Amino acid sequence: MATATAPADSAGTGTQTDHRIRTTFRIRRFNPEISDEVTWQDFEISIDPKERVLDALHQIKWEEDGTLTFRRSCAHGICGSDAMRINGRNRLACKTLIKDLSPEKPILVEPIKGLTVLKDLVVDMEPFFQAYRDVMPFLITSGNEPTRERRQSAEDRERFDDTTKCILCAACTSSCPVFWNDGQYFGPAAIVNAHRFIFDSRDEGGEQRLEILNDRDGVWRCRTTFNCTDACPRGIEVTKAIQEVKQALIRRRF
Repeated sequence: MATATAPADSAGTGTQTDHRIRTTFRIRRFNPEISDEVTWQDFEISIDPKERVLDALHQIKWEEDGTLTFRRSCAHGICGSDAMRINGRNRLACKTLIKDLSPEKPILVEPIKGLTVLKDLVVDMEPFFQAYRDVMPFLITSGNEPTRERRQSAEDRERFDDTTKCILCAACTSSCPVFWNDGQYFGPAAIVNAHRFIFDSRDEGGEQRLEILNDRDGVWRCRTTFNCTDACPRGIEVTKAIQEVKQALIRRRF
């Protein structure tokens, strides 16, 4: 009977190669129950560079400091809960590989900007979700309840396909310089979710949403810096969607 053997490494020694590296995570810490001061704390860990930042945060929390606080849920880029600034850019911790971050240098991790920090990497998302609710992100129709589904052509569905991908991670909104300086601005994510219904052929609430976004804190505050598009982990053309809403408002005037 054949016997199993351990896979050989590149040197043919019959032992598996350990690909782990030593790297430092420099994490922004804040705990209002202890102090109003913000500090930075270094954690040097050993980890496989093909692992994700979320894996490193788990290792730090489970093995180094159980007080480290951050949000996570699905860990597969669907829920959007673990958006944070990693080396100065908004990213999802569950989708960012350590090997892509120059791990020979300290990897900086901090909360997303423009929203109040509650503790460590956790921010108050309520203003973000309020803006989302304000644009009425649901299908608006009139008349009696239909006896069959509301059908539409593939072409009509394609018109707003891109903006259906939003996972409400706030990466786009919290990368926006206008939002940093004025939290009253609806922000890219709210406009993206309004776009999804404004251009839905089955919806009858487009005029209402356009009027909401025609406010001084609406689409006209956008300065077209493309930060939001660059930050989106789902690849949504956020700036393009905002421009299309602006164009819809201009066409409505004429």
